[in-house]
Amino acid sequence: MRDHYDFSNSVKNPYAKKLKKQITIRLDEDTVEYFKELADDKGIPYQSLINLYLRDCAQSHRDLKMQWQ
Repeated sequence: MRDHYDFSNSVKNPYAKKLKKQITIRLDEDTVEYFKELADDKGIPYQSLINLYLRDCAQSHRDLKMQWQ
């Protein structure tokens, strides 16, 4: 390992603002299974699919309409 590294020509990471934050979330088993099956059909990891869906909801300012029966 070197005693000194030269970072004078380094470039900031352009993706640093888009880093993901790890959280814990509890979802119903049938909800997870739905996204896993959909993710298999699309060929992407199910957690990425859930993230894409939630991001689309947030960007669209989609409002949840709940009706209790």
